[in-house]
Amino acid sequence: AIVAKFLRDHPKVEKVYWPGFEDHPGHAVAKSQMSGFGGMISFVVKDGTFENVSAMVSNLKVFTLAESLGGVESLAGHPASMTHAAIPLEERLKTGVVDGLVRLSVGIEDADDLIADLENALNQICSSFDLKNLYHGRKICRCRFGPIWFRDCSKT
Repeated sequence: AIVAKFLRDHPKVEKVYWPGFEDHPGHAVAKSQMSGFGGMISFVVKDGTFENVSAMVSNLKVFTLAESLGGVESLAGHPASMTHAAIPLEERLKTGVVDGLVRLSVGIEDADDLIADLENALNQICSSFDLKNLYHGRKICRCRFGPIWFRDCSKT
């Protein structure tokens, strides 16, 4: 619950899928069948490009990147680059497997460690915006890397 709530409140997360939230379509069924709501969480990174989200899951240190979700350790997957990589984009989009989708299986690690890991990885994603008139046509990303707030993202 703590990790799901953290993600729901994070500014770089667009949507969180977890049956413990009352607005989840399966909440009533999950509540009647479970004593808790489990550790399976999916979320969509806001404006998450394939490249940014692939890099984000690669930056996780506590979560292990894996295609199969299940076990006592915390695992993360990026369906667009892993389990659904062979499916054409148009087909993936019809089923909700967008490039920004990340799946988590929250294990037995301390919730604070997991949140710190997700926070670090999410904060390394840049939100792109175009400042053509000010920066000679280069694409600039706003990033939070210490004192440096902008970097040239034309090559990304």
